[in-house]
Amino acid sequence: MAALSDAFRAHVETGQTTLCRCWLITRSDGVTHGFTDHDQPLSFGAVTFQSDTGLTASTLAQNSGLSVDNTEAMGVLSDASVTERDIEAGRFDGAEVQAWLVNWADVSVRHLQFRGTIGELRRGNGAFYAELRGLTEALNRPLGRVYQKPCTAVLGDATCRFDTSRPGCSTDIAVETVKDARVFTWAALPGFEPGWFSRGRLSILSGAAAGLWAPIKQESFVDGQRRVELWAPVPATVAVGDLVQLLVGCDKRMDTCRFKFDNLLNFQGFPDIPSDDWIMAYPKSSNANTGGSLR
Repeated sequence: MAALSDAFRAHVETGQTTLCRCWLITRSDGVTHGFTDHDQPLSFGAVTFQSDTGLTASTLAQNSGLSVDNTEAMGVLSDASVTERDIEAGRFDGAEVQAWLVNWADVSVRHLQFRGTIGELRRGNGAFYAELRGLTEALNRPLGRVYQKPCTAVLGDATCRFDTSRPGCSTDIAVETVKDARVFTWAALPGFEPGWFSRGRLSILSGAAAGLWAPIKQESFVDGQRRVELWAPVPATVAVGDLVQLLVGCDKRMDTCRFKFDNLLNFQGFPDIPSDDWIMAYPKSSNANTGGSLR
């Protein structure tokens, strides 16, 4: 990936090398994990690369053009490093990966061979298998606008431009009751009208699931309680007393953008697209086809 340093090139050209591989995984929550296939731990860059994980890697495919670089790393599930629970919870999804060739006799002599992210991550039989995707993987993503009535922006992103840190957009509250890590209820959510958090986001701020979040399917007032239902269970244990944050939701409609958020200038949908009824329009003498609604 990077140009070879003079020291690394000189070491390789000796013909008798003392090289090993080192990997650094940095999760989105900032937690780092270092691994090496050397038989002893190595340290550089304020990171200790553990040798007792049994991490190995298959052949690294790198290209000079725009083809996607890829490889796969395999390691042992361990309570001290990569746990099955953390993988299941999605804590390693999209994590940044750096891979070096390192002279274990002098770790200052090293070469950054690969940099990218974790793609598909699977686990089984006491091991995990991580697909490593290079920086050119981003070229595979389709870009552009979607021509549709609802807004295509995500609330608060660079195209929406709405400031979700405004007062009244979120609240931090302790869990009162939770069922199947998916349905949460509170006796009251003062200051917020029913449905305010529908299509919003629930983030876990404390407890075993801290750092995880899930989209809210709907929020309503049922039997005198405020009920928040997620689309899918939080992939970790959520207990009574854990602190969560509820973020206001958006249903992507133009009226919602205008009246709930006062953000119509940044609406990213096309509300005036003709409906499917227009396809069935035909000339007739009884009524004029003015281009208006056929309903």
